[in-house]
Amino acid sequence: MKGRVTTKASAPAKWIPFLCVFCFALGILFSNRLWDSSAEPNGQQLLSQRRHEQELQVINGDSDSTTNKLSQNKDVMDEVLKTHEVIQSLDKSIAVLQTQLASKSSQEMSLKSSAPVLRQKVFMVIGINTAFSSRKRRDSVRETWMPQGEKLVQLEREKGIIVRFMIGHSATSNSILDRAIDSEDAQHKDFLRLEHVEGYHELSAKTKIFFSTAVAKWDAEFYVKVDDDVHVNLGMLASTLARHRSKPRVYIGCMKSGPVLSQKNVKYHEPEYWKFGEEGNKYFRHATGQIYAISKELATYISLNQPILHKYANEDVSLGAWFIGLEVEHIDDHSMCCGTPPDCAWKAQAGDVCVASFDWSCSGICKSVERIKFVHEKCGEGDGTVWSALF
Repeated sequence: MKGRVTTKASAPAKWIPFLCVFCFALGILFSNRLWDSSAEPNGQQLLSQRRHEQELQVINGDSDSTTNKLSQNKDVMDEVLKTHEVIQSLDKSIAVLQTQLASKSSQEMSLKSSAPVLRQKVFMVIGINTAFSSRKRRDSVRETWMPQGEKLVQLEREKGIIVRFMIGHSATSNSILDRAIDSEDAQHKDFLRLEHVEGYHELSAKTKIFFSTAVAKWDAEFYVKVDDDVHVNLGMLASTLARHRSKPRVYIGCMKSGPVLSQKNVKYHEPEYWKFGEEGNKYFRHATGQIYAISKELATYISLNQPILHKYANEDVSLGAWFIGLEVEHIDDHSMCCGTPPDCAWKAQAGDVCVASFDWSCSGICKSVERIKFVHEKCGEGDGTVWSALF
Protein backbone atom coordinates (compact mmCIF):
# COMPACT_ATOMS: atom_id res chain seq x y z
CA MET A 1 0.00 0.00 0.00
CA LYS A 2 2.73 2.19 0.87
CA GLY A 3 4.61 1.62 -2.42
CA ARG A 4 1.52 2.50 -4.55
CA VAL A 5 0.96 5.63 -2.79
CA THR A 6 4.54 6.73 -3.51
CA THR A 7 4.27 5.81 -7.20
CA LYS A 8 1.04 7.75 -7.72
CA ALA A 9 2.38 10.88 -5.91
CA SER A 10 5.51 11.22 -8.10
CA ALA A 11 3.59 11.42 -11.42
CA PRO A 12 2.79 15.13 -11.21
CA ALA A 13 6.16 15.76 -9.61
CA LYS A 14 7.87 14.73 -12.86
CA TRP A 15 6.51 17.96 -14.50
CA ILE A 16 7.89 20.23 -11.87
CA PRO A 17 11.47 20.38 -13.32
CA PHE A 18 10.05 21.03 -16.77
CA LEU A 19 7.87 23.82 -15.44
CA CYS A 20 10.84 25.37 -13.68
CA VAL A 21 12.97 25.22 -16.81
CA PHE A 22 10.11 26.69 -18.86
CA CYS A 23 9.56 29.50 -16.37
CA PHE A 24 13.27 30.23 -16.28
CA ALA A 25 13.49 30.36 -20.04
CA LEU A 26 10.40 32.55 -20.23
CA GLY A 27 11.89 34.90 -17.62
CA ILE A 28 15.14 35.17 -19.51
CA LEU A 29 13.29 35.87 -22.75
CA PHE A 30 11.15 38.54 -21.13
CA SER A 31 14.13 40.24 -19.43
CA ASN A 32 16.06 40.25 -22.74
CA ARG A 33 13.11 41.93 -24.44
CA LEU A 34 13.04 44.62 -21.73
CA TRP A 35 16.78 45.12 -22.00
CA ASP A 36 16.62 45.43 -25.73
CA SER A 37 13.70 47.83 -25.37
CA SER A 38 15.68 50.07 -23.02
CA ALA A 39 18.91 49.77 -25.02
CA GLU A 40 17.42 50.62 -28.43
CA PRO A 41 15.34 53.86 -28.44
CA ASN A 42 12.13 54.02 -30.33
CA GLY A 43 11.36 56.56 -33.10
CA GLN A 44 10.21 59.31 -30.76
CA GLN A 45 13.31 58.93 -28.61
CA LEU A 46 15.51 59.11 -31.70
CA LEU A 47 13.75 62.30 -32.84
CA SER A 48 14.01 63.76 -29.34
CA GLN A 49 17.69 62.86 -29.15
CA ARG A 50 18.45 64.32 -32.55
CA ARG A 51 16.48 67.46 -31.70
CA HIS A 52 18.49 67.77 -28.52
CA GLU A 53 21.72 67.38 -30.44
CA GLN A 54 20.60 69.98 -32.94
CA GLU A 55 19.70 72.37 -30.15
CA LEU A 56 23.14 71.88 -28.67
CA GLN A 57 24.63 72.56 -32.08
CA VAL A 58 22.46 75.66 -32.47
CA ILE A 59 23.46 76.88 -29.02
CA ASN A 60 27.09 76.22 -29.79
CA GLY A 61 26.62 77.85 -33.18
CA ASP A 62 24.91 80.86 -31.59
CA SER A 63 27.72 81.15 -29.12
CA ASP A 64 30.27 81.03 -31.91
CA SER A 65 28.13 83.42 -33.97
CA THR A 66 27.89 85.84 -31.03
CA THR A 67 31.64 85.71 -30.57
CA ASN A 68 32.10 86.25 -34.29
CA LYS A 69 29.58 89.09 -34.28
CA LEU A 70 31.35 90.75 -31.36
CA SER A 71 34.61 90.42 -33.20
CA GLN A 72 33.00 91.72 -36.37
CA ASN A 73 31.43 94.62 -34.45
CA LYS A 74 34.80 95.53 -33.02
CA ASP A 75 36.31 95.40 -36.51
CA VAL A 76 33.46 97.57 -37.80
CA MET A 77 33.99 100.13 -35.02
CA ASP A 78 37.70 100.19 -35.79
CA GLU A 79 36.89 100.82 -39.44
CA VAL A 80 34.40 103.55 -38.49
CA LEU A 81 37.01 105.30 -36.36
CA LYS A 82 39.56 105.01 -39.11
CA THR A 83 37.05 106.35 -41.61
CA HIS A 84 36.20 109.25 -39.28
CA GLU A 85 39.89 110.11 -38.96
CA VAL A 86 40.28 109.95 -42.73
CA ILE A 87 37.24 112.23 -43.18
CA GLN A 88 38.67 114.74 -40.70
CA SER A 89 41.98 114.65 -42.53
CA LEU A 90 40.18 115.14 -45.84
CA ASP A 91 38.22 118.07 -44.38
CA LYS A 92 41.44 119.75 -43.37
CA SER A 93 42.98 119.05 -46.77
CA ILE A 94 39.89 120.42 -48.50
CA ALA A 95 40.01 123.57 -46.37
CA VAL A 96 43.68 124.09 -47.27
CA LEU A 97 42.93 123.48 -50.94
CA GLN A 98 39.99 125.90 -50.85
CA THR A 99 42.25 128.58 -49.38
CA GLN A 100 44.91 127.91 -52.00
CA LEU A 101 42.33 127.92 -54.78
CA ALA A 102 40.86 131.17 -53.50
CA SER A 103 44.34 132.73 -53.45
CA LYS A 104 45.09 131.45 -56.95
CA SER A 105 41.70 132.63 -58.15
CA SER A 106 42.39 136.07 -56.70
CA GLN A 107 45.79 136.17 -58.37
CA GLU A 108 44.37 134.99 -61.68
CA MET A 109 41.64 137.62 -61.45
CA SER A 110 44.26 140.26 -60.76
CA LEU A 111 46.38 139.01 -63.63
CA LYS A 112 43.42 139.09 -66.00
CA SER A 113 42.59 142.65 -65.00
CA SER A 114 46.21 143.72 -65.43
CA ALA A 115 48.13 143.74 -68.69
CA PRO A 116 50.75 142.71 -69.59
CA VAL A 117 50.92 139.37 -67.79
CA LEU A 118 54.72 139.54 -67.44
CA ARG A 119 55.52 141.68 -64.40
CA GLN A 120 57.59 144.80 -64.85
CA LYS A 121 60.47 145.08 -62.38
CA VAL A 122 60.45 148.48 -60.65
CA PHE A 123 61.65 150.16 -57.45
CA MET A 124 58.30 151.17 -55.94
CA VAL A 125 54.59 151.31 -56.71
CA ILE A 126 52.56 154.17 -55.24
CA GLY A 127 48.80 153.73 -55.06
CA ILE A 128 46.89 156.96 -54.40
CA ASN A 129 43.58 156.10 -52.79
CA THR A 130 40.77 158.08 -54.37
CA ALA A 131 36.99 158.10 -54.81
CA PHE A 132 34.52 158.83 -57.60
CA SER A 133 33.73 162.24 -56.11
CA SER A 134 37.38 163.30 -55.80
CA ARG A 135 38.12 164.60 -59.32
CA LYS A 136 39.24 168.00 -58.02
CA ARG A 137 41.56 166.36 -55.50
CA ARG A 138 43.12 164.28 -58.26
CA ASP A 139 43.66 167.32 -60.43
CA SER A 140 45.29 169.17 -57.52
CA VAL A 141 47.69 166.25 -57.01
CA ARG A 142 48.52 166.19 -60.74
CA GLU A 143 49.28 169.89 -60.61
CA THR A 144 51.67 169.57 -57.65
CA TRP A 145 53.70 166.51 -56.73
CA MET A 146 52.58 163.87 -59.28
CA PRO A 147 54.17 164.01 -62.76
CA GLN A 148 51.84 163.93 -65.77
CA GLY A 149 51.93 162.63 -69.31
CA GLU A 150 55.40 161.90 -70.67
CA LYS A 151 57.00 162.82 -67.34
CA LEU A 152 55.01 160.04 -65.68
CA VAL A 153 56.20 157.51 -68.27
CA GLN A 154 59.77 158.78 -67.92
CA LEU A 155 59.59 158.40 -64.14
CA GLU A 156 58.63 154.75 -64.59
CA ARG A 157 61.28 154.07 -67.23
CA GLU A 158 64.24 155.87 -65.69
CA LYS A 159 63.60 155.69 -61.95
CA GLY A 160 61.34 152.66 -61.60
CA ILE A 161 58.65 154.65 -59.79
CA ILE A 162 55.00 153.83 -60.59
CA VAL A 163 52.35 156.33 -59.48
CA ARG A 164 48.66 155.50 -59.98
CA PHE A 165 45.30 156.60 -58.64
CA MET A 166 43.65 153.42 -57.41
CA ILE A 167 39.90 153.03 -57.63
CA GLY A 168 37.38 150.22 -57.95
CA HIS A 169 33.95 150.16 -59.55
CA SER A 170 30.49 151.33 -58.61
CA ALA A 171 27.81 148.90 -57.44
CA THR A 172 26.01 149.36 -60.75
CA SER A 173 27.77 147.95 -63.79
CA ASN A 174 28.87 150.53 -66.39
CA SER A 175 27.36 153.38 -64.38
CA ILE A 176 27.92 157.06 -65.11
CA LEU A 177 30.55 157.05 -62.33
CA ASP A 178 32.54 154.27 -64.00
CA ARG A 179 32.28 155.95 -67.41
CA ALA A 180 33.57 159.20 -65.91
CA ILE A 181 36.65 157.41 -64.55
CA ASP A 182 37.17 155.66 -67.90
CA SER A 183 37.10 159.02 -69.64
CA GLU A 184 39.51 160.56 -67.12
CA ASP A 185 41.87 157.60 -67.46
CA ALA A 186 41.83 157.88 -71.24
CA GLN A 187 42.97 161.47 -70.82
CA HIS A 188 45.68 161.00 -68.17
CA LYS A 189 46.50 157.26 -68.22
CA ASP A 190 47.24 157.29 -64.49
CA PHE A 191 44.63 154.93 -62.98
CA LEU A 192 44.85 151.42 -61.56
CA ARG A 193 41.36 149.92 -61.68
CA LEU A 194 40.61 147.36 -58.97
CA GLU A 195 38.10 144.51 -58.84
CA HIS A 196 36.40 146.16 -55.90
CA VAL A 197 33.08 147.89 -55.19
CA GLU A 198 33.79 151.37 -53.83
CA GLY A 199 32.54 152.38 -50.37
CA TYR A 200 34.00 154.21 -47.39
CA HIS A 201 33.52 151.24 -45.07
CA GLU A 202 35.30 148.96 -47.54
CA LEU A 203 38.75 150.54 -47.28
CA SER A 204 40.28 147.45 -45.66
CA ALA A 205 39.09 145.28 -48.54
CA LYS A 206 40.28 147.88 -51.05
CA THR A 207 43.73 147.91 -49.46
CA LYS A 208 44.04 144.13 -49.77
CA ILE A 209 42.95 144.22 -53.39
CA PHE A 210 45.34 147.08 -54.19
CA PHE A 211 48.37 145.17 -52.91
CA SER A 212 47.24 141.97 -54.64
CA THR A 213 46.68 143.76 -57.95
CA ALA A 214 49.94 145.72 -57.73
CA VAL A 215 51.96 142.58 -56.90
CA ALA A 216 50.41 140.77 -59.87
CA LYS A 217 51.29 143.64 -62.25
CA TRP A 218 54.63 144.95 -60.97
CA ASP A 219 57.62 143.27 -59.32
CA ALA A 220 58.54 146.10 -56.98
CA GLU A 221 60.83 146.37 -53.99
CA PHE A 222 58.28 148.51 -52.13
CA TYR A 223 54.55 149.17 -52.32
CA VAL A 224 53.15 152.45 -50.99
CA LYS A 225 49.61 153.54 -50.18
CA VAL A 226 48.82 157.25 -49.84
CA ASP A 227 45.60 159.28 -49.64
CA ASP A 228 44.71 161.86 -52.29
CA ASP A 229 44.72 164.72 -49.77
CA VAL A 230 48.35 164.24 -48.70
CA HIS A 231 51.40 166.05 -50.11
CA VAL A 232 54.34 163.78 -51.02
CA ASN A 233 57.95 164.49 -51.99
CA LEU A 234 58.77 161.61 -54.35
CA GLY A 235 62.56 162.02 -54.14
CA MET A 236 62.55 161.95 -50.34
CA LEU A 237 60.19 158.97 -50.32
CA ALA A 238 62.45 157.01 -52.68
CA SER A 239 65.58 157.87 -50.68
CA THR A 240 63.91 156.90 -47.40
CA LEU A 241 62.76 153.52 -48.70
CA ALA A 242 66.16 152.84 -50.30
CA ARG A 243 67.78 152.90 -46.85
CA HIS A 244 65.73 149.80 -45.94
CA ARG A 245 65.97 147.84 -49.19
CA SER A 246 68.32 145.22 -47.68
CA LYS A 247 65.67 144.25 -45.10
CA PRO A 248 63.29 141.50 -46.22
CA ARG A 249 60.13 142.49 -44.30
CA VAL A 250 59.71 146.14 -43.37
CA TYR A 251 56.62 148.16 -42.52
CA ILE A 252 57.35 151.90 -42.71
CA GLY A 253 55.23 154.83 -41.57
CA CYS A 254 54.27 156.95 -38.59
CA MET A 255 53.51 154.35 -35.95
CA LYS A 256 50.70 155.14 -33.55
CA SER A 257 48.51 153.44 -30.98
CA GLY A 258 45.19 155.21 -30.77
CA PRO A 259 42.28 154.39 -28.45
CA VAL A 260 39.80 151.65 -29.31
CA LEU A 261 36.48 153.47 -29.61
CA SER A 262 33.63 151.28 -28.38
CA GLN A 263 30.96 154.01 -28.47
CA LYS A 264 28.63 153.83 -31.44
CA ASN A 265 27.92 156.82 -33.69
CA VAL A 266 31.44 158.22 -33.34
CA LYS A 267 34.06 158.49 -36.06
CA TYR A 268 36.41 155.50 -36.18
CA HIS A 269 34.06 153.37 -34.05
CA GLU A 270 35.43 149.85 -33.63
CA PRO A 271 32.59 147.26 -33.68
CA GLU A 272 35.01 144.55 -32.54
CA TYR A 273 36.32 146.58 -29.61
CA TRP A 274 35.93 143.60 -27.25
CA LYS A 275 38.81 141.84 -29.00
CA PHE A 276 41.22 144.47 -27.72
CA GLY A 277 40.62 143.87 -24.03
CA GLU A 278 39.03 146.14 -21.47
CA GLU A 279 37.20 149.32 -22.40
CA GLY A 280 39.62 152.20 -22.81
CA ASN A 281 42.47 150.06 -24.17
CA LYS A 282 44.57 151.12 -27.13
CA TYR A 283 45.31 149.43 -30.43
CA PHE A 284 48.62 147.70 -31.10
CA ARG A 285 51.24 149.79 -32.91
CA HIS A 286 50.42 150.39 -36.56
CA ALA A 287 51.21 152.97 -39.24
CA THR A 288 48.79 155.85 -39.67
CA GLY A 289 46.64 155.38 -42.74
CA GLN A 290 47.51 158.60 -44.61
CA ILE A 291 50.71 157.06 -46.02
CA TYR A 292 52.73 153.89 -45.38
CA ALA A 293 55.04 151.56 -47.26
CA ILE A 294 55.67 147.83 -47.11
CA SER A 295 58.35 145.67 -48.69
CA LYS A 296 57.83 143.11 -51.42
CA GLU A 297 57.56 140.08 -49.11
CA LEU A 298 54.77 141.66 -47.07
CA ALA A 299 52.83 142.74 -50.13
CA THR A 300 53.17 139.22 -51.52
CA TYR A 301 52.00 137.81 -48.18
CA ILE A 302 48.84 139.93 -48.38
CA SER A 303 48.28 138.85 -51.98
CA LEU A 304 48.59 135.14 -51.20
CA ASN A 305 46.51 135.24 -48.01
CA GLN A 306 43.93 137.82 -49.04
CA PRO A 307 40.86 135.55 -48.51
CA ILE A 308 41.68 134.81 -44.86
CA LEU A 309 42.99 138.19 -43.66
CA HIS A 310 40.48 139.69 -41.25
CA LYS A 311 39.17 143.20 -41.94
CA TYR A 312 38.61 145.58 -39.05
CA ALA A 313 36.54 148.73 -39.38
CA ASN A 314 39.63 150.90 -39.84
CA GLU A 315 41.98 150.19 -42.72
CA ASP A 316 45.22 151.14 -40.94
CA VAL A 317 44.32 148.87 -38.00
CA SER A 318 43.61 146.02 -40.41
CA LEU A 319 47.03 146.37 -42.05
CA GLY A 320 48.78 146.37 -38.68
CA ALA A 321 46.79 143.32 -37.60
CA TRP A 322 47.86 141.35 -40.68
CA PHE A 323 51.49 141.66 -39.62
CA ILE A 324 50.97 140.69 -35.97
CA GLY A 325 52.76 137.41 -35.40
CA LEU A 326 55.06 137.83 -38.42
CA GLU A 327 58.77 138.61 -38.36
CA VAL A 328 58.27 142.22 -39.45
CA GLU A 329 60.43 145.23 -38.65
CA HIS A 330 58.31 148.28 -37.85
CA ILE A 331 60.02 151.51 -38.95
CA ASP A 332 58.62 154.57 -37.16
CA ASP A 333 59.55 157.45 -39.49
CA HIS A 334 58.02 160.80 -38.53
CA SER A 335 59.19 162.44 -41.74
CA MET A 336 56.19 160.67 -43.26
CA CYS A 337 53.71 162.61 -41.12
CA CYS A 338 54.88 166.22 -40.99
CA GLY A 339 52.33 168.93 -40.42
CA THR A 340 51.45 171.51 -43.06
CA PRO A 341 53.17 174.93 -42.95
CA PRO A 342 54.70 176.19 -40.85
CA ASP A 343 55.82 172.76 -39.60
CA CYS A 344 57.06 171.24 -42.87
CA ALA A 345 58.35 174.64 -44.05
CA TRP A 346 60.63 175.00 -41.01
CA LYS A 347 61.98 171.51 -41.52
CA ALA A 348 62.59 172.16 -45.21
CA GLN A 349 64.52 175.34 -44.39
CA ALA A 350 66.62 173.33 -41.92
CA GLY A 351 67.45 170.84 -44.68
CA ASP A 352 65.22 168.13 -43.26
CA VAL A 353 62.69 167.88 -46.07
CA CYS A 354 59.60 165.86 -45.20
CA VAL A 355 58.46 162.79 -47.07
CA ALA A 356 54.77 163.64 -46.58
CA SER A 357 52.72 166.43 -45.04
CA PHE A 358 49.11 166.67 -43.87
CA ASP A 359 46.95 167.99 -41.03
CA TRP A 360 46.23 165.52 -38.24
CA SER A 361 43.00 167.32 -37.41
CA CYS A 362 41.61 166.56 -40.87
CA SER A 363 43.40 163.22 -41.40
CA GLY A 364 44.78 164.89 -44.53
CA ILE A 365 45.38 168.42 -45.74
CA CYS A 366 42.42 170.48 -44.62
CA LYS A 367 40.66 171.82 -47.74
CA SER A 368 43.32 170.10 -49.80
CA VAL A 369 42.02 171.22 -53.19
CA GLU A 370 42.62 174.86 -52.24
CA ARG A 371 45.69 174.42 -50.01
CA ILE A 372 47.85 171.69 -51.52
CA LYS A 373 49.52 174.16 -53.93
CA PHE A 374 50.52 176.32 -50.98
CA VAL A 375 51.91 173.28 -49.15
CA HIS A 376 53.82 172.28 -52.29
CA GLU A 377 55.37 175.74 -52.61
CA LYS A 378 56.48 175.85 -48.98
CA CYS A 379 57.42 172.20 -48.36
CA GLY A 380 58.15 170.77 -51.80
CA GLU A 381 61.61 169.34 -52.50
CA GLY A 382 61.88 170.89 -55.95
CA ASP A 383 60.90 169.39 -59.28
CA GLY A 384 64.38 168.06 -60.13
CA THR A 385 65.04 166.25 -56.85
CA VAL A 386 63.44 162.92 -57.81
CA TRP A 387 65.40 162.81 -61.06
CA SER A 388 68.75 163.35 -59.34
CA ALA A 389 68.06 161.08 -56.37
CA LEU A 390 70.28 158.03 -56.09
CA PHE A 391 68.60 154.82 -54.97
